[in-house]
Amino acid sequence: MTRSPQYPQLDTPCAVINLDTVDRNVNAYQAYCDKHGIALRPHIKTHKIPAFAKQQIDAGARGITCQKIGEAEIMADAGLDDILLTYNVLGERKLARLRSLFDRIKTLRVVADNEAVIEGLSRAFSDSAKPLEILIECDTGGGRCGVQSSDAAVVLAQKIQSLPGIAFAGLMTYPAAGGGPKVGGFFGDAMAKLDAVGIDCPIRSSGGTPDMWKAHEVSNVTEHRIGTYIYNDRSLMAREVCGEDDCALRVLAEVVSLPVPGRAIIDAGSKVLTSDLLGLEGYGCVVGHPEVNVVGLSEEHGILHFEADLSPFEIGERIEIIPNHVCVVSNMLDQVHLVRGDVISTVDVTARGKVL
Repeated sequence: MTRSPQYPQLDTPCAVINLDTVDRNVNAYQAYCDKHGIALRPHIKTHKIPAFAKQQIDAGARGITCQKIGEAEIMADAGLDDILLTYNVLGERKLARLRSLFDRIKTLRVVADNEAVIEGLSRAFSDSAKPLEILIECDTGGGRCGVQSSDAAVVLAQKIQSLPGIAFAGLMTYPAAGGGPKVGGFFGDAMAKLDAVGIDCPIRSSGGTPDMWKAHEVSNVTEHRIGTYIYNDRSLMAREVCGEDDCALRVLAEVVSLPVPGRAIIDAGSKVLTSDLLGLEGYGCVVGHPEVNVVGLSEEHGILHFEADLSPFEIGERIEIIPNHVCVVSNMLDQVHLVRGDVISTVDVTARGKVL
């Protein structure tokens, strides 16, 4: 007997988002931040949908975080007017777009970790009626961008204060998981040295979903940037940050082949399910089937393995997969499907692919 398909009105593969779970995730973390006096600045990279960004703001978030100018432009077009752009901006064309965006929204801040970026920003904003505020990015153990010492942060802050069109606004970091103590120490040292030279440091911005429930333990931080919490994913389940019921986005896929005992092929490959492992084995969690492993992905095929004497699936059966890294899934899809009870709607992922 053929089993009843899930969401028969939807073509697979696709992403299905439970709105009740989204509501619960957004409200729970906003309540946590409110309780501990932390300003929440969600990163839109997880959903890339203005309506969800507005929901986060309506719940009490201070503003939003974007990684690329294209994302920020889409969010500004939708009415979001407090944006932190956490990426070094270089090049005349991008600087012109940044200036245009700055001139049409209430608050736009950026980050920088070197003099070349700071000097470019100053040239682009030298005739601005109000200065562009800049946060110095600090490497507190994440190993990406960022100055390597508190002394270097002070030097760049002084550079910013000496140039026209820009102003120093604070410090920013994206730490490694478990890196809260390093953040507090780095920021504390930098704040003391900035104070010694007469420079105020009003904003100290950290982030990361893996340590979301420990953000209040990090000293010298005024705001927390977080993205994945709105959907959650398998990587956070593995870290015991959330449970399966907290994962709002699932990839809906269909079993298209059962070539040999112990193997099933689904129509969701690397173009829907990210190939990111994030330290895990396999490429997702098959909901309701802990005995099944997603062992491989090609572009259009997902490979599932299970014990050869098991027969968990039929051809044509639909399954849900919680991806390892949900943020990448959002960027792969033009649309996602929203579910509230028995009602299904579709929304464009308008900021996807905005890599510039």
